[in-house]
Amino acid sequence: MFHDREHQAVEHREIAATSYATNPFQRIDTQFEEFIGLDHLKSTVKEIYASIYVNQKREEAGLKPSKQVLHMLFKGNPGTGKTTVARKISELFHEMNVLSKGHFIEAERADLVGEYIGHTAQKTRDLVKKAMGGVLFIDEAYSLARGGEKDFGKEAIDTLVKHMEDNHNDFILILAGYPDEMDRFLRLNPGLQSRFPIILDFKDYSIDELMTIAKQMAAEREYEFSKDAEWKLKDHLIRMQQHRGGGFSNGRYIRNIIEQSIRKQAMRIMKQNRFSASELMQITGQDLIFQTKT
Repeated sequence: MFHDREHQAVEHREIAATSYATNPFQRIDTQFEEFIGLDHLKSTVKEIYASIYVNQKREEAGLKPSKQVLHMLFKGNPGTGKTTVARKISELFHEMNVLSKGHFIEAERADLVGEYIGHTAQKTRDLVKKAMGGVLFIDEAYSLARGGEKDFGKEAIDTLVKHMEDNHNDFILILAGYPDEMDRFLRLNPGLQSRFPIILDFKDYSIDELMTIAKQMAAEREYEFSKDAEWKLKDHLIRMQQHRGGGFSNGRYIRNIIEQSIRKQAMRIMKQNRFSASELMQITGQDLIFQTKT
């Protein structure tokens, strides 16, 4: 028995080595396999990985390594996965020895902007210090520029820019927000865009992608949709997208639907007093009740 397990372990290592030889990006494919869509993002992450890996090989060969600046801008509507991807990047870059700690700190305007002169710079410096070795993710970053020249938000931006330059070796800043607002934010700060060599657009999910996300979320909880539930959900999403326009892409909205449908399903099953495995797993059209007007 012991020899069988040892033999299996050797086989697994050989398979892993062969897998890497045929696909050196296997680790990234595995890390991002649960993400629906985001093809451009995945290819960009692979480019970053390749440049870092090759840079390490250049150093080993005694060649001059190229300077790596990995600060990023994420542009996308709500629920398109910006925060989730930022967390994943912090983990991946830690595994790649790009970041010494790989921790993730999420912040907003209130975490950086103080109430008097000098307070903002200190708050921002403290936050950057806390984020050293990891990722500092600032959502709705454009809010830092809303108050104009006299607003303390400008002081936060200036302080961030200084630390981006001084600490780029072991600190990654990711600014995120809605596409239009982020574009205006960059126009108000002409020198800012050049400091972010990586700009990722998080496109709106299609109806088919939203349906895949819904099935994936249900499966993770060991539930599945009946056919009538699938049809009902798809019809609702089409109506939502028509009603709200192209901006509706919300994975968060899908999660709320799943959680509500699970509660409705529990009520239905208790009333029916039927608890077979198939009954416990299946979400039917009866369990899908949508609160939002279409």
